[in-house]
Amino acid sequence: MKKYSISEVAKHFNLTSHTLRYYDKEGLLPFVERTPSGIRLFKESDMGAIEIIECLKSSGMPIKKIKNFIEWCSEGDSTLQQRYEMFLERKAAVEAQMEELKRTLEVIDYKCSYYKSALDAGTEDIHKRDKE
Repeated sequence: MKKYSISEVAKHFNLTSHTLRYYDKEGLLPFVERTPSGIRLFKESDMGAIEIIECLKSSGMPIKKIKNFIEWCSEGDSTLQQRYEMFLERKAAVEAQMEELKRTLEVIDYKCSYYKSALDAGTEDIHKRDKE
């Protein structure tokens, strides 16, 4: 079975080794093996877990809650309901973020159009005439 070094994993996920050490210190990587000298060795399944951690983190979930999720995973089937509900909550939060970003993009699109037409006309006054 292939094992990966912390630098290989960091590169794969575009993270720093420091970030992975931080995750480990915070209890997000309790499954990672160590050599007798303490060097972390990551398995393919660890890579999948890190992918989920990164997904949850990018969705805005705090490290403390991600740690709860990792603990639930280690508890097995008795926590399936909690994990399911957590992902439903994350889904709703991401959908709300997407709606907010969509509204932001609409404003930016409008301003791009506004300034493009002002540039084409050579003046911003073109928009003042529209309102008269």
